[in-house]
Amino acid sequence: MSADACTQGLDTGFIELGAAKVAALGVVQGISELLPISSTAHMRIVPALLGWRDPGSAFSAAMQMAALAAVVSYFWSDVRGLVFGSIDALRRRDFHDWNLRFTTWILLATLPLVIFGTLLSKWLNACGTPLRSLPVIGVACIVMAVLLALAEKFCAHRRTLDNVSLKDAMLVGIAQAGALIPGVSRSGSTLTAAMFLDLERDQAARFSFLLGLPAIFLAGAREFYELYKANLSADGWMILAVGLVVASISAFVAIWSLMRILEKFSSWPFVVYRFLLGVFLLAGVALGWLQ
Repeated sequence: MSADACTQGLDTGFIELGAAKVAALGVVQGISELLPISSTAHMRIVPALLGWRDPGSAFSAAMQMAALAAVVSYFWSDVRGLVFGSIDALRRRDFHDWNLRFTTWILLATLPLVIFGTLLSKWLNACGTPLRSLPVIGVACIVMAVLLALAEKFCAHRRTLDNVSLKDAMLVGIAQAGALIPGVSRSGSTLTAAMFLDLERDQAARFSFLLGLPAIFLAGAREFYELYKANLSADGWMILAVGLVVASISAFVAIWSLMRILEKFSSWPFVVYRFLLGVFLLAGVALGWLQ
């Protein structure tokens, strides 16, 4: 691994790829980040198939800001209601207000991810971490496909976001922490958990995205800070900016597509895709197609 690919312990392989390749990966990252199909899996498999180097975990984490921009813009009415509704409720000292309660639950549900993310940060972003190995990602894809299939098959899908509780938020928050394992997918784990709670499919996705806002922001902000501390070069920042712009647009399209699919159909397309992706990754490693 070259010096540029490992900046003070951070895997910054995206610098070697250059702006054009990072833009292409930004499309993949933006789409796969917010669909329940694992962005990490695609950030490993696409470069491997194209003969490119791994862009690194720092790239994937920094791309969270693109996901944040897409989620906030798509669910702006919800976000605006929660933020300003909570502020107004605090001003009125109305602690039973729905917006304030739901915002508080979202913040509390973020704690499991923060705790485990802090404990595992040394291994998650390290250069050459085994957690980003293709076999680990392949197994995670298959396991999550099975869990999503069970949620799709055996749960009622009748509840709406208006009647969720703190317990529901914490359960989804714990599931979100599982996304620290590459291949699990933050959107996939939270969507699956919400569907296990019998939420309607589109309501489960909405719950997943809103609950994930603090986590997405913290992950992206932390990675930007780490890159800043590591003295990322001006060229590196420019390449990263290209990826962010492209990924933001792609992520917005991904949210729109996911909501349409869940409203009109089901999550089965993602179940099948994830399972086949996991099998492909494991077979590719076993047969030598993928390194």
